[in-house]
Amino acid sequence: MSLPLPLDGLSAIVTGAGRGLGRAEALELARLGAAVVVNDYGQAGRDGSGEASAAPAEEVAAEIRAAGGRAVAHLGDVSDHEQARELVESAVSTYGRLDILVNNAGILRDRMVFSMTEEEWDSVVRVHLKGHFNTTHFAAAHWRARSKETGGPVYGRIVNTSSEAFLAGSAGQPNYAAAKGGIVGLTTSTALALAKYGVTANAICPRARTRMTEDVFAGFQEPADGALDPLAPEHVSPLVGYLASPAAAGVNGQLLVVHGGMVAVVERPRVAAQFDSAKETFTFAELDGMLTPYYADRPLNETFAAAEVLGLKRR
Repeated sequence: MSLPLPLDGLSAIVTGAGRGLGRAEALELARLGAAVVVNDYGQAGRDGSGEASAAPAEEVAAEIRAAGGRAVAHLGDVSDHEQARELVESAVSTYGRLDILVNNAGILRDRMVFSMTEEEWDSVVRVHLKGHFNTTHFAAAHWRARSKETGGPVYGRIVNTSSEAFLAGSAGQPNYAAAKGGIVGLTTSTALALAKYGVTANAICPRARTRMTEDVFAGFQEPADGALDPLAPEHVSPLVGYLASPAAAGVNGQLLVVHGGMVAVVERPRVAAQFDSAKETFTFAELDGMLTPYYADRPLNETFAAAEVLGLKRR
């Protein structure tokens, strides 16, 4: 007799799931038993021969159904508030409720801060940060209403997608790093706000070779021996499946780095030093006398950024 699947009976939304990381996550959730709404903004088009082709989200949903799972496609832009509402409503109307939200949709518009245009800044922040907020807002309202109706906690899981660009500081990605840092703040705030309703919210910093990141990882060669690429999205999706599962009920408000067969738990920021004024408030001279020698003794170029995360690899 086979054991029940970890996500059996649960429903999920995965945004940006037409390709790459989102596709791998949607397939993994379905493999673990979840019914999935596969969201992506990509529309239907034509293949190389000129034949009509389905939208990427529809292709992934069809792939899940062909494997015996349950899936529908949603071709909406999560950065649009009303389309995000429609996405959550589609999950509820199709499957009766929403249990899991995986926010993955994103774009890149890389440029140094002195060269970046307003549109390049706004578009990345809109898709990543506002997109995460939009879906979280409507999912949270759904879970809160269900909790009030039942008089107790409900099942809810949010998995958000941050980035090492936020942790380490990426000089050529000020828009992306800022949006991904904002997502961590959104995640920790959401985790505290929804815990009483039975909902958890966590964020991952994945490293994966996808269409969006192909230029970023152009210098990392794929294995020639047929081995799984260390940057394959399939290294990331099992963690998403775990965080979406009942087994992760005790994991909330966390940030995890994941890639290449490795998961690292990122510790929260801690106070390194404290300075107190001798009188009611500081003077310039007093601050100069305290902070200047303190920073003179700090290692060169040590900032709040945690560049060491970029050296993490499977041991």
